[in-house]
Amino acid sequence: MSWKTGKTLAAALAMGGIAFTGAADAQLKAIKTQTNISAAERKQGDEAHPQLLQEFGGAYSGPQASYVNRIGQNIAVQSGLSRSPSDFTVTLLNSPVNNAFAIPGGYVYVTRQLMALMNDEAELAGVLGHEVGHVAAQHSKKRQSAATRNQILGVLGAVLGGAIGDNGGLLGGLGGLLQNNSMRVAQLATLGFSRSQELQADQLGVQYLRSAGYDPLALSTMLASLAAQTSLDARLAGGDARSLPEWASTHPDPASRVRNAQTLASRVGGSGGNRNADAFFASVDGVLYGDDPAQGVVEGRDFLHPDLRLRFTVPNGYGMQNGATAVLVSGNGGQAQFTTGAYSGDMNAYIAAAFKAVAGNASISPGAIQRTTVNGIPASYSTARVNSQSGQVDVTVFAYEFSRSSAFHFVTLTKAGGGGVFNSMFNSVRRLSTAEAAAIKPRRIDVVTVGRGDTMASLARRMAYSDYQAERFQVLNRLTASSRLTPGQRVKIVVYASR
Repeated sequence: MSWKTGKTLAAALAMGGIAFTGAADAQLKAIKTQTNISAAERKQGDEAHPQLLQEFGGAYSGPQASYVNRIGQNIAVQSGLSRSPSDFTVTLLNSPVNNAFAIPGGYVYVTRQLMALMNDEAELAGVLGHEVGHVAAQHSKKRQSAATRNQILGVLGAVLGGAIGDNGGLLGGLGGLLQNNSMRVAQLATLGFSRSQELQADQLGVQYLRSAGYDPLALSTMLASLAAQTSLDARLAGGDARSLPEWASTHPDPASRVRNAQTLASRVGGSGGNRNADAFFASVDGVLYGDDPAQGVVEGRDFLHPDLRLRFTVPNGYGMQNGATAVLVSGNGGQAQFTTGAYSGDMNAYIAAAFKAVAGNASISPGAIQRTTVNGIPASYSTARVNSQSGQVDVTVFAYEFSRSSAFHFVTLTKAGGGGVFNSMFNSVRRLSTAEAAAIKPRRIDVVTVGRGDTMASLARRMAYSDYQAERFQVLNRLTASSRLTPGQRVKIVVYASR
């Protein structure tokens, strides 16, 4: 989290999220695709691009970026949107979230975290081709107006007005509404895709793979890796993968998506074609993995920011997702985000601004502001009770004054009377010492060659984590517990790097 202020982009809401969590068992048919990039689309993309970079952690620098751009341009020209690779700008984002998307105007994006999950160049091409397929099939135009309407209503306004709906019970239906701008943009875009649109993008992505000379099965293997990562993420958060909410009710299970991608590959010629694993491993080696310490890091239940010198701990069973402008906290009892805003010494005004940012155009009435001290830090908080479609909810702003010009705050959303689930989190905020801040190191991908004495267990023990080492190693390398390694095989491990 860089904690830079920014605005959600209406133009960015037209982008296509990777949405690798569902597909449809439907008859394949010819897809009418766009045949050129219009001047209006180029203008829209040109305007959105620099702001999207800011929202999603910025562009990742280094040799990986140029490699991704080259592969992405090659796959993008297969779409027919342009014959010139230079008409496409393919960006590797400095984000710890598994995601990829594209916007009209020739702009395509993939995060370094998703790149790290891949195991060959064909999988990278398949992901980027899927996203270009959304643009070529003009899926964004069919959902832009609805997404923009939700953005204008604001976060809580969408809840109160029912623009997004409440399909999974109170807390299930409010999933993701308390998020930073970049997360909200990505989720709204992803939720807009229908089953048929996802299948169409898969179909186009597979076709692009074949026409570019890649193995068309690469998209299905990448989907399998992402499904495994999603399951592991649920376990790391203390939950059960089977209980994870779907991205949307239109998306079936990941296994079905993998099967559909395999069927698509068989219909364009089955397996065969380039994988280019060696070139990919050479590129992904050394890429930053997980959180960038400059944006704060998540370690288990703890969030630590070495530059801002702060930390907090979420309740047991709650997970965190770090973003460019906020940390999202979610669990069965409620949701929260931790972020900052402009502060000039007036805590009353600061809390009022925080409520306004959550409410959007809705009208809410917070209670009186209470004062306290948390680990020596002056703090203030207030709660507003509002009506939603499924009953009353409590919205709480809990703010901390770190200096006369610097403040941070939580916004929490719970069922009425349930705000106590976050008390331990509120009371856990404290300053980091100089030594604690200096001890926080980034992680990176290290590509190693399997030796004669290496085993799954011995390599997994080298992973820079204190928990789930074997599971993390297996998912990262598209392996299972029963997989066997052979000398000379190349695998990825995650190690600590110097800052």
